[in-house]
Amino acid sequence: MTGALEARLDWGAVDCVVLDMDGTLLDLRFDHLVWNERLPQVRSEALAGSLESVREQTRVELEQTRGTLIYYCMEHWSRTFGLDLFAIEAELESRIRTRPGARDFLAHVSALERQLILATNAHPRSLERKMQLTELAGFFDHIVSSHELGYAKEDPEFWVALSDRADFNPERTVLIDDNHAVLDTAAAFGVKYLFAVARPDSAGDPVSSENYRCLDSFEELLS
Repeated sequence: MTGALEARLDWGAVDCVVLDMDGTLLDLRFDHLVWNERLPQVRSEALAGSLESVREQTRVELEQTRGTLIYYCMEHWSRTFGLDLFAIEAELESRIRTRPGARDFLAHVSALERQLILATNAHPRSLERKMQLTELAGFFDHIVSSHELGYAKEDPEFWVALSDRADFNPERTVLIDDNHAVLDTAAAFGVKYLFAVARPDSAGDPVSSENYRCLDSFEELLS
């Protein structure tokens, strides 16, 4: 994984920075609360089942589609579970927060005049909500949801479609993403500088990797 474990990033070799949203720019705690806490609670109330059994049932159903576009489709799961996931997001939207240093990092990269791309698996309505609340959209040259392109970021075709839309050279591109399967796919596409996130969820356990440098903070790439 070229560039992933290097001590420093040579910004002179970089033209483009691609950033994930949930777990990278934004604290994944919000999504944990939506999908792993509130969703099972609402389902257990509707099904009159125990919270823990419904939580496990929900986890299994979601896990069967991991890595596909369906996994990230809130409309699909709203229909499947017979509830309104967009309403659950709205209920918890006060918990949407940027990760420490994210805004400063975006401002710094923007000042360097490097192309900035937000590439997310989030549903477009969820993406719009988060951009409105965080006011990060103005930093980006392109904001792309995988739902627009028809492929999840774990699919090689996503990177072909993203390159066609945003016209970037993977050999001169940085990708920061908390999803290691996405990093693997981007590496296969030729993205050179690949970084993971050490703590996507502020209340979760730290993440490590043998293949990718896991950033504790965005400042690590600016020193």
